[in-house]
Amino acid sequence: MLGFPDHECSPARWPRRRVGPVLAERGMVAAAHPLTVAAGLEILRQGGNAVDAAVGAGLAAAVVMPEMCGLGGDLFAVVHAPASADGRTKAQTVSVQGSGMAPRSATIDQMRKAGNGVSMPPFGPLSVAVPGMVDGYFALLDRFGTRSFGDVAEPAIGYAEGFPIYPLGAACIAKKAEILKRDPAAAAIFLPGGEVPEPGAILRQTDLARTLRQLADGGRDVFYRGDIARRIGEYLSAAGGALTAEDMADHETAITPPISTTYRGYTVSQTTLPSQGLIHLAALNIAEQADLRAIGVDSAEGIHLLVESLKLAFADRVGYCGDPTFCDVPLERLLSKKWAKFRHGQIDPERAAEEVLRGEMRDGDTTYLCVIDGEGMMVSLIQSVADNFGSGLVAGDTGVVLNNRAAAFSLTEGHPNVFAPGKKPIHTLNCFLIADQQGRPVLVGGTPGGSNQPQWNLQTIVGLIDAGWDVQQTVEQPRWSTMPATAPVTPDRPHVVQIERRVGQPVLDALAQRGHRLEVWDDWGAGGAAQVIVRDPETGVLAAGSDPRVEGLALGY
Repeated sequence: MLGFPDHECSPARWPRRRVGPVLAERGMVAAAHPLTVAAGLEILRQGGNAVDAAVGAGLAAAVVMPEMCGLGGDLFAVVHAPASADGRTKAQTVSVQGSGMAPRSATIDQMRKAGNGVSMPPFGPLSVAVPGMVDGYFALLDRFGTRSFGDVAEPAIGYAEGFPIYPLGAACIAKKAEILKRDPAAAAIFLPGGEVPEPGAILRQTDLARTLRQLADGGRDVFYRGDIARRIGEYLSAAGGALTAEDMADHETAITPPISTTYRGYTVSQTTLPSQGLIHLAALNIAEQADLRAIGVDSAEGIHLLVESLKLAFADRVGYCGDPTFCDVPLERLLSKKWAKFRHGQIDPERAAEEVLRGEMRDGDTTYLCVIDGEGMMVSLIQSVADNFGSGLVAGDTGVVLNNRAAAFSLTEGHPNVFAPGKKPIHTLNCFLIADQQGRPVLVGGTPGGSNQPQWNLQTIVGLIDAGWDVQQTVEQPRWSTMPATAPVTPDRPHVVQIERRVGQPVLDALAQRGHRLEVWDDWGAGGAAQVIVRDPETGVLAAGSDPRVEGLALGY
């Protein structure tokens, strides 16, 4: 069974940090923070389904991981709901796009001026787009949930009253302290007394607790059309921003069929535009042209093939993709096997490409969690405020950390992702779901990491399918990335492969011989927080792998 351990939990060429996957039957949650997992698991044990648990866990993450996500951020998900026992409801798999648009009153000249003519402003009030996460939560509960927002928000409200900050959270505050100091509301919460809190200190977000209670009582309209929207708009206006309460009023989460491709007979479903899920699928299509099982996914030849596949997929995403309401995206062609064969033919098996352009067509920080319940409902969910602490702003006394997602726009005229008022930026968030050869959904997975996400998701799938590793081995494999991913390649920023030392010196040497510039990380220094849960469709038994590079875990019952 895909992702399950063998009888020995045998290692690959590198030692394990955890002996094997977590196994359970009635429900499983995997996430990057223990309190997030605890919140989701408690909802499952109380009879909630996977969507109830995922929303509750996501809300908890928005409190205990404010550097990664928050009510002022965005949310994407892939959800599978099995057919109802009485046959009245058919099985369905959907993609959830909960991201917001740029302010309607902002102009590209305003953004050029704020970004010194070079790029979008990376932080501050002009970097904020409409937050989509809150509406995403309500949309998920409306469509698939069995519990109210108030019910699933209870753990998050408790954590907002106070929780002991974990080491990674304290480290993120220290890293972003200078930016947080610029905003009095952010500094008051995250730098009490002007100091970075120590691990174990109680972090209190009482304003956020009050906002969560308002949402529990008044629903989504409070956030998008009511008191909270008004206060966010007033705060940003006073700070020199462009986003208004009117921009928030007509925001709506998009729920659509996912985009998908097949890989070795498995169907891989991903979040659709404006997410970068298509990069993951396009790279899988290109890699499928080679026999990775024979080559070895962690060999120099295998890594070279995957790196070059991703370079091509990134180039096509940059060259062709933007908000589909503003430009025509040739999505069907980019995800076709014919296109993948054409792009694979452009890979030199012995040499790294220096310049990678989009294919010519003739006639484009975060936290992840996943949940599976005992009935087979599956949720793959990723949410973010973009950079650590997003814009660096907390919207006054709402306690809401605001995103800096508008920084993802281009300022280049004619670019499909060029800034425009009311346009959604192309998004880094993506997550996946896999169905087996019989079409039965069996696995959900994902990871935070910006442009690393489709790269590490690609490594996850080839590790599971081509290498045959279990889910824990797969998230522990030596990790690598090719950079820059979507940024332009320039003489002072050429292609570089960032790679963990555990891959072994012979592999590093062989990659260098192929022309790859290497930045070698420590054994576990790549970052990311991959989480994977697999379900045996015959027995219902669940197996989960959780990334040991972070503080999270997987728990089931």
